[in-house]
Amino acid sequence: MGIDLGTSMVLVYMRGTGVALKEPSVVAYNQDTEEILAIGDEARQMIGRTPGNIVAMHPLKNGVISEYSITERMLRYFIQKAMGHRNLRRPRICIGVPTGATEVERNAVMQATFEAGAREVVLIEDPVAAALGSGIDISRACGNMVIDMGAGTTDIAVISLGDTVISKSLTVAGDTFDQAIARYMSRVHGLLIGEQTAENVKKNIGSVIRRAVTKTMEVTGRDLSTGMPKTVEITSDETIRAFKDSARRIMMGIRNVLEDTPPELAADIATRGILLTGGMSMLYGMDELIRKTTGIQTIAVDDPTTTVVIGTGRYAEFMEEKQARN
Repeated sequence: MGIDLGTSMVLVYMRGTGVALKEPSVVAYNQDTEEILAIGDEARQMIGRTPGNIVAMHPLKNGVISEYSITERMLRYFIQKAMGHRNLRRPRICIGVPTGATEVERNAVMQATFEAGAREVVLIEDPVAAALGSGIDISRACGNMVIDMGAGTTDIAVISLGDTVISKSLTVAGDTFDQAIARYMSRVHGLLIGEQTAENVKKNIGSVIRRAVTKTMEVTGRDLSTGMPKTVEITSDETIRAFKDSARRIMMGIRNVLEDTPPELAADIATRGILLTGGMSMLYGMDELIRKTTGIQTIAVDDPTTTVVIGTGRYAEFMEEKQARN
């Protein structure tokens, strides 16, 4: 079994099935009784709509565990749901972690996965898993640059001989862009909007470069001056201004990694291009902005949200076959 334990989504890969589960990493629970009320899709619908004693929250922040016990219960639920009625013993699980995760954070992920029902846990860094899931032969002595853009982190890595040569993990990612939209709406339009509304704006009309045809969207929130509901229309060009600082920080991180990359590997990357994965890679113009910033061809994979979990699953299968041979 392979798991992509993301800040916004959890994906589970099962041998013979492929991606068996894809749900929001959201848990709703009662603060008074500590009872879990909902997990996944159902819990996500509760964000911003709960009474005071009920909280709908992401138990992971920036790709790492922030609420340990809740994460363990969420993992157990997703593992059991993905396995269904299969009569299986405790599974061997490969799980992805950000490149910048500390030893303490990695141990927390491993321990939570063991307590959720795993018999063996293997960690793999997200960019390495993304490369595997994209079909790249990472075992060769050849430089591959992978940028995995999720909700909590943007992981930038140069991979050769099956391992990370140089990497950088940024806490500038999908959630940061959502927050940038919310701040822009408050500052420019005097409108207070929620987390899901900001995310919808990003997905529907969000851009980091100008579109050939400008898109518009009506956004409803609370008027900061009157306290009443209010609807305003915004354009895709406005989102470029909202995202400017966040996009600049990501481009700076990519340049820093390239500047520190050994010359031979840098030459490989210039020839082979940069691989772009993760849900945030679907933001309009992100691949083009990276290409313009670096001068290197940037390739966005066809299904960027599943590359990491497919890579974790393939790695788990490889480890199982290797163990069987030994």
